Amino acid sequence: MSAKERLMKYCMIDTQSDPTSETTPSTLKQFDLAKVLVEELKEVGVDDVELDEHCYIYAHVNANVDQEVPVVGFVAHMDTAPDFSGKDVKPRIIENYDGKDIVLNETVITKVKDFPQLKHAIGKTLMVTDGNTLLGADDKAGIASIMEALAYLHAHPEVPHGKIAIAFTPDEEIGRGTIKFDVSKFGADFAYTMDGDTISVMADETFNAAYAKLKFKGFSIHPGEAKDKMINAASVLCKYSSLLPEHATPEHTTGKDGFIHLVEMSGNIEEASCLYIVRDHDRSKLDEKLGLMRSLVSYLNTYYGSDVVEIETGYNYRNMKEILDQYPNVSKIAAKSIEELGYVVKNVPIRGGTDGAELSFKGVPCPNLGCGGGNFHGRYEYCVVEELEDSSKLVCKIIENVLKEGSL
Repeated sequence: MSAKERLMKYCMIDTQSDPTSETTPSTLKQFDLAKVLVEELKEVGVDDVELDEHCYIYAHVNANVDQEVPVVGFVAHMDTAPDFSGKDVKPRIIENYDGKDIVLNETVITKVKDFPQLKHAIGKTLMVTDGNTLLGADDKAGIASIMEALAYLHAHPEVPHGKIAIAFTPDEEIGRGTIKFDVSKFGADFAYTMDGDTISVMADETFNAAYAKLKFKGFSIHPGEAKDKMINAASVLCKYSSLLPEHATPEHTTGKDGFIHLVEMSGNIEEASCLYIVRDHDRSKLDEKLGLMRSLVSYLNTYYGSDVVEIETGYNYRNMKEILDQYPNVSKIAAKSIEELGYVVKNVPIRGGTDGAELSFKGVPCPNLGCGGGNFHGRYEYCVVEELEDSSKLVCKIIENVLKEGSL
């Protein structure tokens, strides 16, 4: 089975996670893929495969050399994003892509003017959707990459390597991919999440992430008698949102700019509520944004003369660069391996999070690497098959270079 065939097979299994669920995994259907992967791991000679009750898979390939070698791990997540349907995915292949718009179905077209990054795939093979679902290359491409590398090592026992740790996780797309992760059971000294886009990109930096939940309390009275009495909670919510700087929203930021993003809101005259996510690569700037949000709550409460607004803030994850800067060889091994495959390495900070961020703070330094996907979380998602195949070679190349390094 090729990496392409593996990805097509995995994509057709619905594994969408659910942010409203309080269980781990958030959806039982993630076990459908997990059970398939357990059998495939056994087929490629991995003996100690474990699928636990929370839908985490742990597996190891024992070293076939006598020298002391650090245990390198590879991680990918099984769930797909709740942003768009992952049911009845029908992947199809476009050979020798001509660089033009891609007709997914009668009404849905992937337009190059909207996604100019497709130009880099001219002449290559694309896997796309039928326009009705996401593809699931995020992150089933990572799973296919790791599985294909293990299949290669199984077929070539003469290739020397140290011990290799594998983990496939649930619920990454809803920010809970490591909530039940057993670091000791994983057993890696350091690892790589295979969960990015183009293979030339290595990411060892993420956002710092926080949230702000706000509640607005109104005073309802007949609108005909409302002068100087009514407080419309929904209107106060809108006023609060309007006071936040427009330049700090996702649609006006890029690169290492942080943002304040309104993701949910509901309400009426009596009460209203909303949820913001707050992001910045710089922890001090993140705290400045949270401070601004709290100060606006104080301003509105003073303006209305009572506690009309309440705010709760907290942190979700931190920038993994804090940890990875302490282990520079982990990123250097990845960069060297990418270069040896003929790519020019680009170190691009992630405008988001990854399981690797949490794992880094749990004691497993863990940069993120690409598998050829793009346009994640929607109907325009694709995967460049040649890069997918090279990502499995990248896994093998990293294993080779870890053996050469001998230590961190």
